[in-house]
Amino acid sequence: MTIEAVWFLIVGALLVLMAVGRKIVERLPMTGAMVYLAVGFVLGPACIGLLTPNVEKDVHLLRILTEAGLVVSLFAIGMYLRIELTDSLWRLTLRLAGPAMLITIAVMFVAARWGLGLAAGPALLLASVLAPTDPVLANELRVEKAGDDEPLRFALSSEGGLNDGAASPMVFIALALCGVHSLGSDNPWTFALAILWGLASSAIIGWAFGTGVVALVTRLRTRYDHALGLEGFLALGLVALAYGATLIVDGYAFIAVFVAGVAVRRQEMKATGDQAPSEALEEIERGEREEAAKDPELAHAYMAESMMGFSVEMERFIELGLMLLIGSVVSAHSREMLHWYVIWPVLFLFLIARPIGTTLSLIGSSLDSHQRFLSAWLGLRGVSAFYYLLFCLEQAGKPIALEIGPIVLAAIVLSVILHGTSATVLLDRYFHRRD
Repeated sequence: MTIEAVWFLIVGALLVLMAVGRKIVERLPMTGAMVYLAVGFVLGPACIGLLTPNVEKDVHLLRILTEAGLVVSLFAIGMYLRIELTDSLWRLTLRLAGPAMLITIAVMFVAARWGLGLAAGPALLLASVLAPTDPVLANELRVEKAGDDEPLRFALSSEGGLNDGAASPMVFIALALCGVHSLGSDNPWTFALAILWGLASSAIIGWAFGTGVVALVTRLRTRYDHALGLEGFLALGLVALAYGATLIVDGYAFIAVFVAGVAVRRQEMKATGDQAPSEALEEIERGEREEAAKDPELAHAYMAESMMGFSVEMERFIELGLMLLIGSVVSAHSREMLHWYVIWPVLFLFLIARPIGTTLSLIGSSLDSHQRFLSAWLGLRGVSAFYYLLFCLEQAGKPIALEIGPIVLAAIVLSVILHGTSATVLLDRYFHRRD
């Protein structure tokens, strides 16, 4: 029996088991990410050795694959957030993706600099890599449908969508301290201007592409009976356009993709109004979907819901593939992670740094004490941390990556376990209490 046949059997069995047992997993204190991570570990070098990625040799390829998975997830999250831009809920997003993240980085920097004895560059790099929450693994925390305005879900969802890109400036500052040059890093003033340019250009490009693609396609559909179908192509094409254009101008492309998703949803809101898009489309028969795509009153809702549905389905496959990969990498480096000096910084992040950051940033916000507690605890680390680890290995080289690598991998594993086992229970109690 060939290796290819074994892989087909393993992947097929895993897909079928997760599809059949999805309800069971949802009722238990566990997540799909925990299953995928465990399977990846077993397939890795520590066990049967079927999945043995060479991180140093294949770092560029692994980084590209992780990057591609992240951008699809960020776009999907943006499309979930069907809330007016003037709504006060967006202030929670800015608080968590801005001050909360910066405070978390500052507290973790102190711990890494003087607790672990790292130099300033690696200490800030570790703090910045661990600061953003994960958009891929946060299915349990995400808003349940487009238009869901439950404050806790909205805050955690939008934070995961925005802070992956918002962490980029801090990562570049840390790399500059490690001797890795980037745009404007030779001078503090030009570096500050480069950061401002990166943030502004990302928002502008993401919004322009999101708005422009929707306007073009709906016009072609409603007036000329063209560009019908293939919403998956539209979704991936829009993601690639926004991401590529932002990279060309040295912007922070993760932000652009998230903003593009928000822009698509904003155009749908303007066309559909107060009625939920799912309600507007619920009376459409499957055979009449093409007619809905050409209807001026339904075209925006049809396109937005179809693109979001495709992105969410893609995201599930991405979660499986990336968590298998991360599990195999953890399997290869598991011995390095079994040390107290690796474990305690992760616990410090979960129990002290993140709570301090969220507590201070949410002072005076609309969230009550229970919601603030859950916001402080439910800050998952996963694919985004793995991406930045690969990025740092590619940019700064093996010595610095070896200093922070085991801690980042330990943070991912412990987050998947601790946050995964507690999220369902805590959220069930939270919603039961609110009901």
